[in-house]
Amino acid sequence: MSTTITLKLTPEQEEKLFTAFRETQTRAPAYARWQLRPENCVITCYESGKTVFQGKDAAVYAAPFDHAAKDLVPQAGSDEVGTGDYFGPVCVCAAIVTRETASLLEDLGIRDSKALTDAHIRTVAPKISEALPHSLLILDNSRYNEVHKNNNMNAIKAKMHNQAYVNLARRMPLPDFRVIDQFTPEPLYYRYIQNEPKIIGGIHFETKAEDKYIAVGAASVIARYAFLRSIDAMNEKYGMEFQKGAGKDADRFAEAFVQKYGFSELYKVAKMHFKNTENLEKYRKD
Repeated sequence: MSTTITLKLTPEQEEKLFTAFRETQTRAPAYARWQLRPENCVITCYESGKTVFQGKDAAVYAAPFDHAAKDLVPQAGSDEVGTGDYFGPVCVCAAIVTRETASLLEDLGIRDSKALTDAHIRTVAPKISEALPHSLLILDNSRYNEVHKNNNMNAIKAKMHNQAYVNLARRMPLPDFRVIDQFTPEPLYYRYIQNEPKIIGGIHFETKAEDKYIAVGAASVIARYAFLRSIDAMNEKYGMEFQKGAGKDADRFAEAFVQKYGFSELYKVAKMHFKNTENLEKYRKD
């Protein structure tokens, strides 16, 4: 179904929009400065100062400039957790929020998981997981270290985000509005996944999306909860309290872990390409 959205943009916003889709420029109609035709949308910037978005994905292209679009539901959002932690898996979640579930999320105070305490996440995440259709992927450390031999971190994240959306689409139709908390430019994202068996397109990319879109915030909380539970399991298995992050505390813990379990066991619990590993080379036995 075609949608029409008319916005008054600042000159800076107009320039940003034009630059992003310059390659799709077409002949402008009367009284228009320029017209763009990205996939599933026609964007026309008029001399009057109004910019009109028309087409199936009008809301997707207008979203970065339209506060009302940020509240558009249904919406699908995805986010990842664990990529900055030396220990523990990478968790990616894609979730769908409808008008009905949006009110529940607001009541629970859902926003980016990084802004919530772990205790709060442990309380609300099970409720969110039960209420929202979602797809959760957990890449454990052993598998992560194997995959990383041929894929950088952003490639791994891109493939996991895409697969989360693929899994979700198998369960139910995806909303027209889909958003990813941007970790790499859109062209690079699609380059990373170009050889995947199935690719989900029509996605809006925006930095700090977890603070602006409720579906991304919900996905962030579910992913964080999965990460915390994975750390819990590691604590129980090894009888040690694993440190989050990748700072000095992680370094000190890593040395204690290797002294107790050996360097080879680190492969099962840590992301070996992090610089933290360099401090442990003296424990490696070739």
